[in-house]
This record gives sequence, structure tokens and C-alpha cells, in this order.
Amino acid sequence: MPGTDRLIDLVDERIGRFLETRESIVLSIAPEIGPLASFSRQFLSGGKRFRALFCYWGYESVEGARDRRESERLDAVIGTASALELFHAAALVHDDIIDRSDLRRGAPSAHRRFESLHREHGWDGRAEDFGDGAAILLGDLLLGYSDDLLAEALADGVDAARAVGVRREFGRMRAEVIAGQYLDILEERSWRAGAEDDHLSRAERVIVYKSAKYSVQAPLLLGGLLAGGTLGQLDALREFGLPLGIAFQLRDDLLGVFGDATVTGKPSGDDLREGKRTVLIALARRSLPSSARRVLDELLGDPELDDDQIRMLQNTITSSGATAEVERMIALNVERASHALDDAPLADVAVNRLRELTRSVSDRVA
Repeated sequence: MPGTDRLIDLVDERIGRFLETRESIVLSIAPEIGPLASFSRQFLSGGKRFRALFCYWGYESVEGARDRRESERLDAVIGTASALELFHAAALVHDDIIDRSDLRRGAPSAHRRFESLHREHGWDGRAEDFGDGAAILLGDLLLGYSDDLLAEALADGVDAARAVGVRREFGRMRAEVIAGQYLDILEERSWRAGAEDDHLSRAERVIVYKSAKYSVQAPLLLGGLLAGGTLGQLDALREFGLPLGIAFQLRDDLLGVFGDATVTGKPSGDDLREGKRTVLIALARRSLPSSARRVLDELLGDPELDDDQIRMLQNTITSSGATAEVERMIALNVERASHALDDAPLADVAVNRLRELTRSVSDRVA
């Protein structure tokens, strides 16, 4: 049974081999397509690989007690885990376009890289338009690749009924993420039209469908389904995965406002400039006096916010009690996730690793 570092290496190797097979196809069309291939590799290098790890340990939580050789177990689950990472990369490329993010993991985001390419060569038209269009295509390409890699993984001796279940769950995950992303951008632009009392519940809904399910719950279920999990085992993975996914995204929301740019790879307060209507913001607005709430509403979403304005908004949010409340919500969801593993019909070794991952995703600085 490989350790975490070895699992990540196996996923990286699988992604690398897959991209090699696809690069020959796109490069045979025209040499000018080279940036699509090189940027694909760059966006799939690094990262914490949380989704791949949850997929593997979801698999092992069901399969761990069975007497099968590791070599027979690894290929399909590593392929499925790698497909998840390709899907994640596609989502990040599209998300950065929507949010107008300049950086991803401390380097220029995809659309900014394509903009730079346009400027370097002095091509016609606006560099921004080229950057957006090319990055959309890159995201689409990676999205298609994720399906291709999943199909390869499931063709590797996987029982037909299990393969159907995995495909169905992967498709459900994809639909939920897209729906959640739509709800996210809708909330940023339509929040004034909704009832004041609904802001928090709408922000919580975005967390569930844009992030929590696809970051933790779906990878666990994909692994469990691949291993032929029983209803009881799959229910245990669901009950563990959803609250942990919520805690994961709540931590992400705090980092988006208060994170250290040298660690997160994105400017501190980036979510404030992007106008994210998160649970953190909903809680702050609920507690602030009307004058402070108006200032928050006026500044939130201004891409030109300077460092002093960011610090002022950070202090306003903290003084409202919202930061402490989100920390309490994280702890509560972590507790719920942990309790879901108590006496769960899952392999002990995998349960121990899932508990370790619980700490990693909920108490992180990037």
C-alpha cells in the first residue's frame, strides 16, 4: 500500500503518460498549437492532489480488507484519481477567467499566459480577448481529457456494473460543479435582489455544490464505487465527505480574504477584489451596523482595491465576529466528519488515513 508521497508520484506519472499520448495528436495538426500542450502540462504540475488522495482512500476503505495483489488494484484507481485531477485543472482554468484572477499557485493564470503570448508576438486585436478565448479552449480540452482518462481507467479490467456507477457519479459531479459555479456568479451579481435573510443560506448552497461535493465527497464515492462498495459503505463515505468538504471550502474562503500571498500563491484579499459573496461575507453583513455594511457592499468587488482598503475590510470582517464564526463552523463540520467514521463499515487503515486527511484539508495555510 503506497504512502501519500508515492501516491502523488503515481498520479503525476499517470497524468504525464496520458498527456504524452494527447500531445502528439494536437501537435500533429499545427506547430502553433504548442502552447495548448505546454500550458496543459504546467497547470497539471504541482498542487496538493487532495481529490486524488480522497479517491484512493475511498477505494481502499472498501477494498482494503480483500486479498488481492496491489498491482491489480492500483491501475484503475490511479487512473480514476488522475482523471479527477484533470477535471480539477479544467475547472481552475475556467474559474480564473470568470474571476479575472491574475495568478494561480503563484504563477500567471492561463488566460494571462495567453495574453502575454499575444503581446509578445504583436498580434491583432485585444490581448485580453485572445487570452480569454484561448484559455476557454484550454479548459475545454482538459475537461475532455478527464473523460478520456476516466474511460481508459475503467477499461482496465473494471467490472461493467462498477464502471457504470463510476461514470454516473463522475457525470453527476461535473453537473453539480457547473451548477454551483453558476450559482456563485449569480450570487455576486444578484444578491441585492434577494431577501436579506437568505444571503447566508444561498452562500452555503454555493459551498455545497461548487466545492464541497466535488472536492471531497465525490472523489471518495468514485473510489468506493470502483471498489464495489455496499450501500452502508457508500453512505458512510457520503456522511464523512460532505461536512469535510464544507470545512475545506470554509477554510478556502478564509484564505481568500486573509491568506498570506507568499504561501497561497494569490494576492491577499483576492476574494474581496473579486466580490465573492461567501459565507464569511454573509455572516459579517448580518452582524455589522448599517453604515459599516454599506461600506463593505460598496467596496466588495472593486478590482482596484489597494492594500489599505483590503486591510480595512479585513479588520471590519474580523471585528464583526464573522471570522471566529467561520472557524467555529469549520470545527463543527470536522467533528461531524470525524463522527461519521466512528464504527463505519470501512477498512481501519483507510479510516486512519482519512482522519489524517481531515486535519490536512481543514487546518491548512494554502
